[in-house]
Formats: sequence, C-alpha cells, structure tokens
Amino acid sequence: MTAPAPATAPPHVLVRSRELVRPALAAAVARLHPWVGEMAGYAFGWCEVGGSPAAGPGGKGVRQALAVLGAETAGAPAGHGVPAAVAVELVHAFSLVHDDIMDGDTTRRRRPAVWQAYGTGPAVLAGDALFALAVETLAAAPGGPGAVRLLSAALADLVHGQADDLLFAARSWTGVSAREYRTMAERKTGALLGCAIALGAALGGAPETTVGALDQAGRHLGVAFQLVDDVLGIWGDPAVTGKPVHGDLRQRKKTYPVLAALGSPAAPRLARLLDEPGRAAEAAALIEEAGGRAAALAEARRHTARAERLFAGVPTAPAELRVLLDFLVRRDL
Repeated sequence: MTAPAPATAPPHVLVRSRELVRPALAAAVARLHPWVGEMAGYAFGWCEVGGSPAAGPGGKGVRQALAVLGAETAGAPAGHGVPAAVAVELVHAFSLVHDDIMDGDTTRRRRPAVWQAYGTGPAVLAGDALFALAVETLAAAPGGPGAVRLLSAALADLVHGQADDLLFAARSWTGVSAREYRTMAERKTGALLGCAIALGAALGGAPETTVGALDQAGRHLGVAFQLVDDVLGIWGDPAVTGKPVHGDLRQRKKTYPVLAALGSPAAPRLARLLDEPGRAAEAAALIEEAGGRAAALAEARRHTARAERLFAGVPTAPAELRVLLDFLVRRDL
C-alpha cells in the first residue's frame, strides 16, 4: 500500500511567531476561571479533558503570525504585534468553538470538539470567555482603543459572514450565487485574517494607508484560504484535515466547488445526488468531473494574486509574508 503524502511543512514564521506569542497567550488564558481555562486550553490543543497535557500540535497559528508580520511591516519589533496576535488567536478559537456547535461538527483536529467533550452549554461559555478575553487583552495594549475599533469592525463582518453561511444551507442548491459566496467568504474568513495583519501594523505604528492596504490584502487571502478549505472539505484526507470526509456536502454547505459545478451541464444530475442521503461520494466525484474543484482552485489563485499585488505595494512588507501566503493556499492539496 502506498503511504499518504506528507502534509506541507509549515514555514518558519509559524514556528517563530508561536514561540513568541505562546507565553502571552497562556498568561491570558490563565486569567480565566480554572474550568473555563481548561476548556480554552483544550480548544487550543494544549490539554486533554481533565487538564493533562495534550500530545497533539494544536492549530497552525496563522493569524498570530500575520499579526507579528504586520508589526514588522511597520518597522517595529515583532513583540509589538504580540497583543494583536493574542487577541486574534482568542477570537479565532472562540469562533471555532461556536462554529462547531452551529454546524453540528463533532470533531476538530482529529478529536472531539469542545462541545462534544464538555457539553454544549459549557462550550458556549468557553467561547464567550475567549471573546471577552480578546477584547480585554487588546484594550490594555498601547494604542488599544483604536485597535479595539479595528477588531470590532472585523467581528461584525465575521458574524455577518457566519450568518450568511448558515442561511445559505437552507436555500436550494441553485439559490446562492458566486458573488454572494465571495462576500460571505470575505466576511467569515477574510475579515479576521485582514484584521490580524492590520492590527499588528497599527500597534507597530504604521500609517493608516498601510494598515488599510494590509487589511484588504488579508481579506483577499482569506477568500483564497476559504476556497482551499472548500476543496479540502470535500476531497481532503480526514487524517490530515481532522474533518469528516464529505462533511460539507452532508451539511448542504454552498461551497464554491458545488456552486461552480451547478453552473455546468451536470447541474440537474448533481442537484438530485446532493438531495439524496448517502450519495455524497458520488456527488463529490461529479463535482470534480464537472470542473468544480478546478474552478475553486483557479478562483483561489486569483485572490492570491490580488493579495500579492497589495503586499507588493507596501515596500516594507517582509519576505515571510509571501512564504506564508504560498503555504496557506497550497496546503495539503
């Protein structure tokens, strides 16, 4: 039997930023109620239920890396971006804890989701605590009031995008347009990625024009990231992604590969397959045959190119930004 291909190795900037941010992130979580703090540690992959240390690696830390790189783009030491990195990691963890409840996903990173491990009520509480802690952490930083306004705007977009994503599931398969999808993805995923790098730059003292350009670049990166997630949500290896195979199809998610395939001559047959329980594997094969997978990856490349052009317009942007961008849109495909 052929062994599975190894996952793409993470770039050094993810390791570097994790080592820089982890002490401050752990100190923030330590301020929570001990039980809530344990759930937060479980969400981050630091511990198991009961508090014993976890053996798994946890998340990639993409948003905290963007915050650190944002500070360096402003010409400031990486440490200036740490409060932003802690805040966006806390918000990201909060969003995942609540997303799993809303989507009914029972696993996250190859183990039970927080709501499965601790119960729905406690998981909601943990998510709320992570959100509150993010705002508190950022408000206490130098330049905190302006930074909190940036975070608040991103959170409003994130909630808007998540609401659209949930509502799309109740629509017919042909009831969502590609334009609506892109708007949803920019808000749900792009807003926090753009906020991460913009917050780091703002705390590093960058001018508003640079902060705005980085935010827009991060939003395009977020759309590309979501498109790749859509592909992995249908064809990704559960052993690598930590998500159930064909889970997005079973949840009737209007992801880009599905929307693209529904715009092909295969649409009538595909719509029937998508509405029949137990035929997700057949639907996935037809989506790929109809060009849905290729269309999603092509759209991801377009948004990546837009992000690259915006980054190129900021002469102080470090080369590691391009390395991180490449990693995010090519991971495990």
